[in-house]
Amino acid sequence: MAEQTTSYIMGEKLKKVQQLRDMDIEPYGRFFDKKDMIKDIWNNKDDSERIFITAGRIVSYRRIGKNGFAHLKDPSGKIQIYVNKGEVGEQEYEIFKNIGVGDFIGIEGRLFYTQTGELTLRAIKYTVLSKNIRPLPDKVHGLTDVELRYRQRYVDLVMNDEVMDTMKKRFKIISYIRRYLENKGFYEVETPMLHPVASGANAKPFVTFHNALDQEMYLRIAPELYLKRLLVGGFEKVFEINRSFRNEGISIKHNPEFTMMELYQAFADFNTMMDIAEDLISSLAFTLYGKYELEYEGKMINLAKPWRRVTMADIVKEKTGFDIHKVTSDEEAINFAKSIDIPLDPKVKYTKYGILNLLFEEKVESTLINPTFVTTYPKEISPLSKNSYKSEDWVDRFELFITGREYGNAYSELNDPMEQKARFEDQVKKKQEGDDEACDMDLDYIRALEYGMPPAGGLGIGIDRLTMLLTNSASIRDVILFPTLKKEKNID
Repeated sequence: MAEQTTSYIMGEKLKKVQQLRDMDIEPYGRFFDKKDMIKDIWNNKDDSERIFITAGRIVSYRRIGKNGFAHLKDPSGKIQIYVNKGEVGEQEYEIFKNIGVGDFIGIEGRLFYTQTGELTLRAIKYTVLSKNIRPLPDKVHGLTDVELRYRQRYVDLVMNDEVMDTMKKRFKIISYIRRYLENKGFYEVETPMLHPVASGANAKPFVTFHNALDQEMYLRIAPELYLKRLLVGGFEKVFEINRSFRNEGISIKHNPEFTMMELYQAFADFNTMMDIAEDLISSLAFTLYGKYELEYEGKMINLAKPWRRVTMADIVKEKTGFDIHKVTSDEEAINFAKSIDIPLDPKVKYTKYGILNLLFEEKVESTLINPTFVTTYPKEISPLSKNSYKSEDWVDRFELFITGREYGNAYSELNDPMEQKARFEDQVKKKQEGDDEACDMDLDYIRALEYGMPPAGGLGIGIDRLTMLLTNSASIRDVILFPTLKKEKNID
């Protein structure tokens, strides 16, 4: 029945398209010199003499005899328009009869207030810019089906103002990050998205084939190794905000195509990166909202500096009682995990450091609500990090957790080519043993390090997750304009 109704409405709308053409009116216009955003009109609401020229989509429409009313919407707001047959002329009013909800029009007019006190733009003339054929969802029920909203984001943006607001905040977040880093002397760069080697992070890549080169290529899982090549070349501060791709599951926290900000600074370390991450996110929140305390999914978080800094070993001991510094064997660690019902994968050969990481993921991560830098990670899960001064088994790395989720990852970068090659060899061994997320050997990167890379700190922040946090959005799909979805089988 719904399909028949849609088909009927589309048929009626197509008749109006033809009626306009019969009047020598092009239903799909060309250039219109829009002078005023609707928000600007509202900001000048007391100026009744000025002629405003604006354009947008009609979201409500009604006619009463010789009078026509509609609401016009653009990205900045919504305003009522009024068309009177006696003022615009009979032919123009006939044109108005053939426009309706969903259409784009341009309009020139002056402001007045109706008897009900509503600010209204009285038309002097108007122009048909684009006829709507497919009916928008009705304004009472709106577009509520979540899957449909993600799939037809173009309609979601029309019907749900909060979606438009979220996306605008996303753009402001990215713009702020760019300005912040540029003001600190960082250059924004672009590095390849097609890589000959799947490396830079532990993740499963998307694989493609380049016909001209006759070789497999990989959509990048991280820009890291190319950005660090630029440090070898002489840049000291670089960053990139762009897409990365990981051929993994989809969830409220993961989209296969996602946006990362990565930066690298020569002569810095992971402590420098903590300072940058803390100041960047804290000042960003204050710029957006004028305060540091925000609500996320019913929990209050405080982004004011300073943030807690704690080692992985210490936070796991604090939350579970497991003290890795007193554990003498892998078996002892495995037995501890079993004693508190931590699920173990029988295919994985666990070390005591692997158990530490598992305990952190299972028992600690979700408890870190306010910003917490978890530092000093096991070397075996950090193939690109510099060894800690304290022990060869640990590296100078941190991850940032807020609301029980990871928002950033950073290291003191490994710049010893021999050590880096040994780490890659260990990753290759793990891949041969069945770990399809382990890094490949990148010999060109080793060669780059052999020319000499200065000591450096590197930081990656997930833009999508950060936007979720700062817009109180429950799912990563809510902050991506067009999230990855299964292909539709039938489109009517």
